[in-house]
Amino acid sequence: MNLTRRTFGAALGGALARARLGRAQAPSTETIQTPVLNLAYQDSGPRQGFPVILLHGFPDDVHAWDDVTPPLAKAGYRVLVPYLRGYGPTRFREPAAPRMAEQAAIGQDVIDLADALHLPRFAVSGYDWGGRASAIAAALHPDRMSAAVLIGGYSIQNTIALPQPAAPEAERGLWYQYYFNTSRGRAGLAANRRSLCRLLWQTWSPGWHFSDETYNRTAPSFDNPDFVDVVIHSYRHRIGNAPGESRFFAMEQRLAERPKIEVPAIVLHGADDGLARPPAESPAERALFPKLMARRIVPGAGHFMPREKPDAVSSALLEVLAAR
Repeated sequence: MNLTRRTFGAALGGALARARLGRAQAPSTETIQTPVLNLAYQDSGPRQGFPVILLHGFPDDVHAWDDVTPPLAKAGYRVLVPYLRGYGPTRFREPAAPRMAEQAAIGQDVIDLADALHLPRFAVSGYDWGGRASAIAAALHPDRMSAAVLIGGYSIQNTIALPQPAAPEAERGLWYQYYFNTSRGRAGLAANRRSLCRLLWQTWSPGWHFSDETYNRTAPSFDNPDFVDVVIHSYRHRIGNAPGESRFFAMEQRLAERPKIEVPAIVLHGADDGLARPPAESPAERALFPKLMARRIVPGAGHFMPREKPDAVSSALLEVLAAR
């Protein structure tokens, strides 16, 4: 193909413009100090846009939201995706700080991030650990919260009273939690973190056939030096086998009361979640969401819904954000 100087210049200018556009749309990885963490996060979309915080679960990282973020950024929202404590480049500020990860701490990290970024109001979404953190932030800080999309429903735990046994088939699915409550399990997580976490991906989302490339993009986040301590503490604290931080005792007592989530919300459940099958809809669940806009079972989705069905998540977020 022969190019004149004029057409070559136009082609080059178009290529540069597309490159600039791509750079503008690509998320940047930033780090900000909160009272406890040097917290790393991805920042996408216009900085003046209304903020949306997306929270990953265990065992995962910010890449869970790679295909959810673009529609939100395109719609003009600022999308913030933090690495939770113990994951990726997020670090504790103080070497002597306890490597704890009770639910109250993860929930407080959301508010601390918003405070550090000077966000008076924001929306939130998450699943697994991130879903619980989202629910806690929405329940305890409705003045800060504009809207929520909660994957897995109401997942706030009662850590004050010992949990009652579940049905045997449900208990079988929680084998990894009991494993982590033993010294052998802690050693196993430390020695086999990548293969163990890959097994959880496979069993919790049995219909999702992810590639090695997809897994290997996230697996380095499990090499964080605090990952093992944080994971072990989370799963031991929730059943009374590890103490929590004293500063969170009052918060845990409040969470044990199952506070309502009084912000506009959409609840999503994966129809094929290998960890927790969608519960039947009940008046008790609906009572926890006075402003519930919708409750949806997403066909073909397992536990890692933002990866498996990103369109279902992004469309729910755009819907609830439009109604705020």
